[in-house]
Amino acid sequence: MAVFDTPQEAFGALRPVCVQLTKAQTAENVERLRLQLQSVSDLALQELQEYVLFPLRFTLKTPGPKRESVVQKVVACVAFVLSATRVRKADLLQELFSELCLCLGSPAGPGQLAPLSEELKQDVICALQALLHAADWDALVTLYQPSALPHLGFAVSLLLAVAEHERAMAVQVSALRCLQALLLQCDCPERHRSLDGEERRRVGDLLASFLPGISIALSRVITGDVKQGHAVVVSATRAFSRALGAVMADEQLAQVPPEREKRALDRGSRISELLVHRNPEWVASTAAKLSILIRKVAGGVSAHPHWKARWELVDMSSLLLSQCSRSLVGSAGQLVRALVGLVNDESPEVRSRSNEALRRLVARGAVAEDRHLADIFSEELHTLATALPRLMSSQDDQGKVSTLNLLVGYLKLLGPRINVVLHSASHLQRLSKALMQVLELETKDVKIVEERRWWGPGGSRALSGSLVEGLPRGSGPRKCFRFFTEERVFSLLRQVGRVLGYYGDLYLLVDHFMELYRESAAYRKQAAMVLNELIAGAAGLSVDVLHERETGLSKTELTGIVASVLEEYVDPANWRLVTRLEGVGLEAEPAGKPSGLLAVPSAEGRWLPPALNPRPLVHSMSGNIWQICIQLEGVGGAALALEEEFRELLISVLYPVLEKAGDGTLLVSQAALETLADICQACGYASIPGLICQNADYLVDGVSLHLRHPAHEPHAAQVLEAMLRHADANVLPLVEDVIQDVLAALDRGHSDRTPLFLGVMHTLVAMLASWFVSGHRTEGKPEQDGGPLLGGAGPPEKRPAAVPTVVEMEAFFQEYVRQKRVAEGDLPEEEDKEEGEPLPTSAPESNDHTPEMETPLPAHAQTVKEVMERCAHLLSDKSLRVRLKALDILELCVTILHPHQNLFLPLVHRTWPALVTRLTNDDPLAVLQAFKVLCTLGAGSGDFLQRRFSKDVLPKLVGSLATQAPVSARAGPVYSHTLAFKLQLAVLQGLGTLCQALDLDESDLHQVAETCLPYLSAKQPEKLQAAACSVFLHWMQMDPDAAWLFLSEVWCPWAYVPPHPSLRPVRLSGMGKKRGEFTDNVQRLLDELLIVETARSPETGAGRRLLVLGERQHRDFGLEMAEIRASPILC
Repeated sequence: MAVFDTPQEAFGALRPVCVQLTKAQTAENVERLRLQLQSVSDLALQELQEYVLFPLRFTLKTPGPKRESVVQKVVACVAFVLSATRVRKADLLQELFSELCLCLGSPAGPGQLAPLSEELKQDVICALQALLHAADWDALVTLYQPSALPHLGFAVSLLLAVAEHERAMAVQVSALRCLQALLLQCDCPERHRSLDGEERRRVGDLLASFLPGISIALSRVITGDVKQGHAVVVSATRAFSRALGAVMADEQLAQVPPEREKRALDRGSRISELLVHRNPEWVASTAAKLSILIRKVAGGVSAHPHWKARWELVDMSSLLLSQCSRSLVGSAGQLVRALVGLVNDESPEVRSRSNEALRRLVARGAVAEDRHLADIFSEELHTLATALPRLMSSQDDQGKVSTLNLLVGYLKLLGPRINVVLHSASHLQRLSKALMQVLELETKDVKIVEERRWWGPGGSRALSGSLVEGLPRGSGPRKCFRFFTEERVFSLLRQVGRVLGYYGDLYLLVDHFMELYRESAAYRKQAAMVLNELIAGAAGLSVDVLHERETGLSKTELTGIVASVLEEYVDPANWRLVTRLEGVGLEAEPAGKPSGLLAVPSAEGRWLPPALNPRPLVHSMSGNIWQICIQLEGVGGAALALEEEFRELLISVLYPVLEKAGDGTLLVSQAALETLADICQACGYASIPGLICQNADYLVDGVSLHLRHPAHEPHAAQVLEAMLRHADANVLPLVEDVIQDVLAALDRGHSDRTPLFLGVMHTLVAMLASWFVSGHRTEGKPEQDGGPLLGGAGPPEKRPAAVPTVVEMEAFFQEYVRQKRVAEGDLPEEEDKEEGEPLPTSAPESNDHTPEMETPLPAHAQTVKEVMERCAHLLSDKSLRVRLKALDILELCVTILHPHQNLFLPLVHRTWPALVTRLTNDDPLAVLQAFKVLCTLGAGSGDFLQRRFSKDVLPKLVGSLATQAPVSARAGPVYSHTLAFKLQLAVLQGLGTLCQALDLDESDLHQVAETCLPYLSAKQPEKLQAAACSVFLHWMQMDPDAAWLFLSEVWCPWAYVPPHPSLRPVRLSGMGKKRGEFTDNVQRLLDELLIVETARSPETGAGRRLLVLGERQHRDFGLEMAEIRASPILC
């Protein structure tokens, strides 16, 4: 709290200090006075204001040079006094105002700054601002009289000079804020008296004289060096907008009298020449000049890196559009451009501020009521649409976004007046052609033509069977445009179409763009995109507008428009376009092609596939794919726009959409699936299978009708495929009649349509497998069946061998002798009788199958049986494409039918001759597929095919493998990409499983082992080595002893010591050999066998090995079996 609360006490304390300062103007005395002032209350200081200011003013007015430190402390002390008191006298205000301005000015010339330090300038400006804030209105108003115009102009010029030429940012900002206070536009927290209409006009008349200088100087500050900091730009922009608002406000200009007022004080004075009369001519001339500065300021600040500068630009534009819309009508377009350009600014503060300003502008009805402003926006829109293609091809991504933000902003501001603009043929033509050029797609990408639909195990079920909420949403597949890559650019272009559809005359727009759609194929894709967005905008889907439309289209009217658009979309000329080259190279057999199981083209006459027909061009097919995808998006968007009313159109669009869902091109089928999901969401279906099943009646009717005329309606099969693929098992009874029609068509033998019908059968059987077979296509890798052979595990740990006792050795050899006699057929009569006793039990066993035979087959099994019978006949078709497809279907049929053995085995018997031909004498592609079928047959039929396989297939199989082994051993890394390698790998991977499934006898297994042995060489490709190891692993599971003996003959890493001295040492061919090309793989196999056998029976493993050796080496021991039995060691 202050020490001196009364004027008397304060005067007694301040008088000595003031007298001392008057006598000696030193910095110490000024500082002493400032310290003493801090102990005086504000009320006491108010009474002594002039007394305290006198020595300070005396110091400033003392003639002669003064030290800067003294002046600085005096000015700071004056600012302290003014901040604590009020200036109530006009003469005191004017004198202090002049004295402070003289501190900044230079004696050399008016309006020039004195060479002062930054600190002194800062203190003088702060003192000036404190003076303006401390003055009462009655005193302050005298500064804004015509007689004070020179003083006011002097201060303005000094402050502008400081703001423009000073390098210290704090000094610049202080000068700009002081200038704003001098213009009576202060925005400080203190409350100031608001001016009434007449006072505001008189101040505006006075400030109009300074407007050119203020605007020019501030524009230079705003667009100056970016390094000066954003605070300077923010303050200068605020001062610029406040100055223009104070002089060019429409409300003031409306009150200006037509004739200049004659003031008594100004008659015969030069001051009258400085005053400006704001008549319409002056306003028009000044607005034209300000337009240049506004464009300069808006362009500079809109690109400023700091968000606060752009935020201030939004405020400036909003202020001038609200207060000066008529006087600055020529700049309205630039101001709106600035606002619209910042609608999608990166800063959320700027975005929200800009949107708020635009909404306020629309809420005031500035565009709707001001025809002149609407005309300006219309012309700006026309100009922008004309320049849009050039800008989109020359600007960077940020520039393109800004340009499109401006376009969207103009459309939103015009709102319902868009119809007036669009009824101008020139405007509509310019805008539509600009959109056609900007939305041009890049169709040279080959990938979308090459990508094919593939439905893995459960792949289609993952999409079709799920709920609609789980399906993808958005604007369809990502599109590649010619003139831009940024996703935001496309989003803004979509917003253009939606705003047009929301406000515009939809009948006019749809007719115009449908005309462009029909006019040229070059515009078709772009026109379809615009039409899609127009419909979505008319329905109000995801459209951002500034104000609601007056009246919208009814659902009935919108349904009629949508129906006409969709009718054009699904027209065969626009719907059934060429998207791929089908069946090229597979229909005709190449001349001189190789045949045989693993035939490889020879060096003399290498087989090459026939050259593809280059027509149609790739970019043409790519364009067709995109057109179909865009039209499918249009169908889905129309469904979302109409919602439940779309059910009326469902009968006309569901069939074509399913046709594209069955298309072989990946992009088209995915787009069709998304469209089906949109239809489900709009029409209230829970899932795509539900949509198909509930509308299956007319779908099946259409498919059945079109299948009767396949030459004219070749796409009916695609629809049936799509129904099967994307439905569930409930659809099977509904399509049963159509499936019978397809089977009948196959029986009629139209070779040109057979691949088409086989595609349907393949889809049918694949879906039946996914519906009725658990674990469909769950296959393990062959190398995993035999344990951790290829897992990198080292050799097993050596375990101590247990020496067998005499009793164990006797029992071992006795059992061996008995098994040997049984193998040679030397059996006693008792054993023959025992062996024959179980035979009569076979009769009742056959009766056990009678109930199964009488059990009726499921409907799906009966259907698969009929399909398999047709495929068995088609295995000998002349077309390779048909044979491959038939083999694919046959493999699926086996998967479904093998549980029904009584039905399955006769079908296998009828299929076997044709399958053998495919395995032994066909194209390598067919051989590869036929071998896969054989593996599946072996797994499903057990030993039913054992003798057939051993007789018909195995000799040629092992012969081909033996022939190719040297070739693959010498081949380089490129060999792994050849068809011969793939055939070798497939056969080796499946051979072990096949041998085990068919339970081949010992001689056949030995033949297979001899054939696969060369593939254990380290010279072979690694994949072939691993596949060959898998064969031996399966052999180990069937006959581990024979496998051990065979491998030990190749490489034996251990020495086997006889368990008794009377037995001769064991000699194997693999013992004592040096490491070779087979060593590593054989070692791994033996280690694996040792691990398995030890885990199975640790005690008898060594005895079983000696049994095998004994059979082979008993002649070398010189002992007959009888002598072995009588040997002393066994006694």
